[in-house]
Amino acid sequence: LTGTSREQRAFQYVLAHAIPGDPHHILQTFDQWCYHCEHLSCVGPDKGRIVERVLLEQAPLRVLELGTYCGYGTVLLAQGLPPGARLYTIEGDPRHAAVAEKVIRLAGFSEQTVELIVGPSEEVIPHLREKHGLMNANLVFMDHWKRCYLRDLRLLESHQLLAEGATILADNVLFPGAPHFLQYAKTCGKYHCKVHRASLEY
Repeated sequence: LTGTSREQRAFQYVLAHAIPGDPHHILQTFDQWCYHCEHLSCVGPDKGRIVERVLLEQAPLRVLELGTYCGYGTVLLAQGLPPGARLYTIEGDPRHAAVAEKVIRLAGFSEQTVELIVGPSEEVIPHLREKHGLMNANLVFMDHWKRCYLRDLRLLESHQLLAEGATILADNVLFPGAPHFLQYAKTCGKYHCKVHRASLEY
């Protein structure tokens, strides 16, 4: 009715209530909106703690996020990066990317720390090295279309964009589910797999 998307409405709420330059408070404000106003398919605080733990354990210098959406996961990842690290995030929907760009900059992250790349992941991934300077990623966070998980993992492999010992963190592999990705990860012999049990966001 307002002519604005729910993502834009959420951003307006964050803009009005969050402390600029405070990533943690921006995430909390998103959570308040999602709990009390409208549901957004962000990572959310429960699964967010798993992401934070992995970041703390791994201290990755080069992180790739597939599926920026509103920038919630991007801010979550960026605030846990060690000094000098860089995050590349890919969003296929230009409308979502426009919201995410504002959220990321509102949180205080410059383009030196977080680079937002707009375009379909299957078109962006093959050019990450020459166009964006990503030699390889230590951590990949997949939170885009579940049907794209396996295709994009194979693209990352074929373009040698995974650093030795890289971690792939994939959201919602059980529900809505990414069965082909899960089967490949478990049976191809390249990965040690661990499933983190969590509730759906919000």
